[in-house]
Amino acid sequence: MARIPTEAHNVPLILLTVFAGIFILDWAQTVFIPLMLGVILSYALSPLVSLMSKWHIPRAVGAASLLLLIVGGVGSMAYSLQDETASMIQTLPDAARKFRQTLRTEWGSSKGAIENVQKAADQIEHAASETAAIPKPVPRGVTRVQIEEPKFNIRDYLWNGTIGALSFISLAVMVLFLAYFLMVSGDTFRRKLVRLSGPTLGKKKITVQMLNEISTQIQHYLLVQVLTSVLVGVATWLAFIWVGLEHAAVWGVAAAVLNLIPYLGAIIITVGSALVAFLQFGSTGMALTVGTLSLVINSLEGYLLSPWLIGRAGRMNAVVVFAGILFWGWLWGAWGLLLGMPIMMGIKSVCDRVEEFKPVGEFMGD
Repeated sequence: MARIPTEAHNVPLILLTVFAGIFILDWAQTVFIPLMLGVILSYALSPLVSLMSKWHIPRAVGAASLLLLIVGGVGSMAYSLQDETASMIQTLPDAARKFRQTLRTEWGSSKGAIENVQKAADQIEHAASETAAIPKPVPRGVTRVQIEEPKFNIRDYLWNGTIGALSFISLAVMVLFLAYFLMVSGDTFRRKLVRLSGPTLGKKKITVQMLNEISTQIQHYLLVQVLTSVLVGVATWLAFIWVGLEHAAVWGVAAAVLNLIPYLGAIIITVGSALVAFLQFGSTGMALTVGTLSLVINSLEGYLLSPWLIGRAGRMNAVVVFAGILFWGWLWGAWGLLLGMPIMMGIKSVCDRVEEFKPVGEFMGD
């Protein structure tokens, strides 16, 4: 009887480990998401805290100052854009009405296929309502029960909104405190990991190289993302002002934020801005113009500027990046879309340094 290779026995164990890891990541996402956000934020700000410590500024004071500066900057930007955002929301009913009118104009006369389908749907709905309105005979001894839908309760709506806002605030507070303690601790956890990696000098050396590479790659990636996001936001704002699109500043901020999500962020901005341009101008030509401008800006950033700034060492296969973003988005929702790329860069750095996982790192590379 032929013997099964040893590697074949490990396949079920590997699959069980992967599925168990996915289950744990999904089940404990309320713990892992703040943890990853805090770690990434500390990676981004640690060089500045170290630089301030060289200027004889205590790490605790430097970390607190940077976090307060970030919170103040985000708060002031949100406050300055609140009027324009509220005005944009108020125009949504008029935009929807204009959208219906434009569709009627663009898609032909009343004899068109769309109107015929609409008439048929109205007739079916009318027949169904008449049938439902006819009372059916009730057997003797049976009481007729009528179920009434609950009316809209403003208290429930406000309560749900308050719960959502409090959840976001609590998440932000946890992330800020975790990032603060990580920045204050400095290299403490790095030294502990090196000591726990093993007694031999070779294992300690590999651990140090792996941690340095993860730190360097994530910091470089975050720096490039912040720089390119600002450039994309400013370019989108100026381009939309040039074509006369309303609320260009809000769209610029949205483009800068969504630029942090590879591929999907550019698609959302392109489709959304084209739809808003169609509602505002009532013309498919202007919608295509605005969508093309957004697509050109994001394409120049995604295919020319970012690869040149990141360099070949930090590049990853486009198919792997897209599939990984979809996976983390499915697992953690919007936070997964934002955190997917840094997590995959960390995984690639580990795979490139561990001998058993080098094929995985090679597969993820460009």
